[in-house]
Amino acid sequence: MSGLKVGIIGAGKMAGALVQGWVGKGVVAAGQVMASVPEKDAALLQPLAGLGCQTTHDNMEAASFADVVVLGVKPGVVPFVAQDLHNKGKGQLLISVAAGIDTKKIEGMFGSDWRFVRAMPNTAVTVGEGATVFCLGEGAGQADSIIVQKLFSSVGFCERVQEYQIDAVTGVSGSGPAYMYMILEAMADEGVRQGLDRKISYSLAAQTMVGAGRMVLETGTHPGVLKDEVTSPGGSTIAALRALELGGLRGTMMSAVSSAADRCREMNKIK
Repeated sequence: MSGLKVGIIGAGKMAGALVQGWVGKGVVAAGQVMASVPEKDAALLQPLAGLGCQTTHDNMEAASFADVVVLGVKPGVVPFVAQDLHNKGKGQLLISVAAGIDTKKIEGMFGSDWRFVRAMPNTAVTVGEGATVFCLGEGAGQADSIIVQKLFSSVGFCERVQEYQIDAVTGVSGSGPAYMYMILEAMADEGVRQGLDRKISYSLAAQTMVGAGRMVLETGTHPGVLKDEVTSPGGSTIAALRALELGGLRGTMMSAVSSAADRCREMNKIK
């Protein structure tokens, strides 16, 4: 993707992590990136400027500079950004990573002469282990799909889906890191109660989570089968699994995913 110019509107944690990943992997040259935030948030630009990216406080300047514009602001800020950019596109690809705002609503806000894509990454893009899905909106075609795939697959898993699936994806992977952190923290806390040093307890819990995920991805084996392979008759693991079932872990996790997905749908209904 040599020569591709990328404009970043909003340089918070997600957008900043994406840029650092893309530049670090050589997918986009630092000098071909221009990031924009309001003057009061100028400190957010410092890490990107340190990479060699261009910076500005003018969203229109970033958009006019770019072939691809990444809308990296919070959902509630999107309408305010759109006011300045409405009908001012010049055919750029506009990628929104704002949760709970579908492409039709984005199109209505930003107007004509943009090619629209909606993407849902998660924060693990920071370490190159993200999970991202995307769908195409008005004006976007196969060439745009290839661009998005190359960008986001450089920082983890990336898959194109239908738009109606994205709220469910938010429930599973968009919000998912928070569920994993809570489980990890609980495991480590009990490790400490059992006499482990906190640092090693966190490391053991985190690596166990990483390893279990890698086993599913690389072997293609059903999680239930992998679970059974760890479980011996009358052993410690089956005793632990019984405690998890009695505690309602399975149903609680399903309810968490459902709640996050439902909230995204609610957000999209807010005018």
